Amino acid sequence: MTQLVLLGGGHAHLQVLHGLAQQPLERTQVTLVSPFPQLVYSGMVPGWLAGHCHSADCTIALGPLAARGGVRFVQAAAVSLDPAVRRLRLDDGREIGYDVLSVDIGSAMDREAIPGASEHGLFVRPMEHFMERAQAALARAGHAVRDAVVVGGGAAGVELALALRYRLGAAARIGIVTGGPPVLEAYPAAARRLGLRALKRCGVALFEQSCRRVAADHVTLDNGERLPCDLAVLAIGASAPGWLGSSGLALDERGFIATGPTLQSTSHGEVFAAGDVASRIDAPRPRSGVYAVRAGPPLALNLRRFIAGAPLQRYVPQTRSLNLLACGDKRAIVSWGRFAAEGRWAWRWKDRIDRRFVGQFTEGLR
Repeated sequence: MTQLVLLGGGHAHLQVLHGLAQQPLERTQVTLVSPFPQLVYSGMVPGWLAGHCHSADCTIALGPLAARGGVRFVQAAAVSLDPAVRRLRLDDGREIGYDVLSVDIGSAMDREAIPGASEHGLFVRPMEHFMERAQAALARAGHAVRDAVVVGGGAAGVELALALRYRLGAAARIGIVTGGPPVLEAYPAAARRLGLRALKRCGVALFEQSCRRVAADHVTLDNGERLPCDLAVLAIGASAPGWLGSSGLALDERGFIATGPTLQSTSHGEVFAAGDVASRIDAPRPRSGVYAVRAGPPLALNLRRFIAGAPLQRYVPQTRSLNLLACGDKRAIVSWGRFAAEGRWAWRWKDRIDRRFVGQFTEGLR
């Protein structure tokens, strides 16, 4: 019997599990390995932080979803991989062998990149930890957050800063530290302008310096300025999980799994990867949930074809993607290519898309 291991409960693997529930693989034992019992859908986290939805609205239980397709669920994290003998070692000491491995564990954040951040900051990833700890920080008895600082000027940083502004109200001071690059640097000019306008409209202070240190009650910028801070949120750039460095798989220059047009590792054909942990050598794309979701169906198809010994299908990611950024106050920015617009209609559109996505994996399981 073929052993297929799905490492990670990421967005692409949701599609694989959904497909297995509809059409199980013959003569194949499928095992899902994830350190968390649920997946937090990242697209709804800013809405949750703002208070527009409950945590249950943006989480997908992995165990029941796996069981629906006859998939064994193992709650653990990988700590090493030996592709020569096709074995994974887990953080609980167990080892799991595989014939085919698919990796969708997302990216990590360098917790030592900013001194003091690991002790005093809330890292956005993993999302499951972030939601738990952010809720505890905001609900701490006898403590009201008055000064919040978000470190990171990408989409996540902007959305979370605006969400905190809405959640904490006008009395709180909210700042966003971009680290030098322009806000929403990866977005087209029209979307960047709307993002800056939203930050200004909502009274979020913009600091274009880098964060040098995080302390219990302030953050220090590289120009020496200290910003009072009750709550520091780290939405810094993605990094590759450290254990991949000794995995023997081909990696890109940043340590992510190098893959080709069929989503296979460029060095080990029996290993597939998708989502933030993968790096398409032939068609580089930003690390975004949009691309992770889109990679799900072709990944599911190619896993089936590989196990059946059939030709694999090339997957070409779209060159443009629809992006919807939450603005905290039930408004959103929509961008497509060079086009960008903002409004409450965009928030309603985003909310419908997000809830529909989560609903397809939770219907009948709650």
